[in-house]
Amino acid sequence: MTAPLTNLLRGLRDVVFPPVCLECGGLVQGSDLRHLCAPCVSRVLLVREPHCQTCGHPFFGQVEGERICPHCDGLRPDYREGRTCVLFKGPARHLVHTLKYNNGLHVLADIETLVRRHPYVLEFIRGKILVPVPLHPVKQRARGYNQSDLIARIFARAAGDSTQIAPLLQRVKDTGSQTRLDRKARRANLKNAFAPAPGAAINPDLAYLLVDDVFTTGSTLNACARVLRRHGCLNLDVLTFGHG
Repeated sequence: MTAPLTNLLRGLRDVVFPPVCLECGGLVQGSDLRHLCAPCVSRVLLVREPHCQTCGHPFFGQVEGERICPHCDGLRPDYREGRTCVLFKGPARHLVHTLKYNNGLHVLADIETLVRRHPYVLEFIRGKILVPVPLHPVKQRARGYNQSDLIARIFARAAGDSTQIAPLLQRVKDTGSQTRLDRKARRANLKNAFAPAPGAAINPDLAYLLVDDVFTTGSTLNACARVLRRHGCLNLDVLTFGHG
């Protein structure tokens, strides 16, 4: 189907079934996103400097000297630097939750629109090899996809240049949901949960970027980073779509 025909059909569909904003429930009008209205889009915070160099969470107000981030204090990262695209609140939270829990592949275009308007993050991505955080096969079969892999593909497509994706990790332990666990419990739960994927080849001279949907405590990302570093990944950063 050609692009003009696709746009025509989408326009007709929007006339018959006007899109509704995921955040406020109002009609989506005057927005370049399909599932968030213009006022709600304006509430999505694209994270730029100053921010925590470990997790990417923004610092608000005047920043002087070194500042300790309460979100990752005590994390002891096995990677160099962490960044995030958006603050995981309100409209951005609805996009990710729709993708993860409501079979919401339709919101991927909106996520990509937000990523493409974020040159600070795109510059961080370019030229690196993106490694999605894997799901356990049982969970991936149930969901039908790995949202971190889909987000990594958005990052690679938006950044262009020589950006690549490499599935270097596998999840060998089904840890279940960690939503209600604190950092200590998550760290214990994730012990030996990840391993190198069969045939994974890591070049210590290349730059790698570990990708996940959301940074919460950093436990999952750090568990993955630890495995990659043990197998020769010396130049490793992390990036998430959201933080919160």
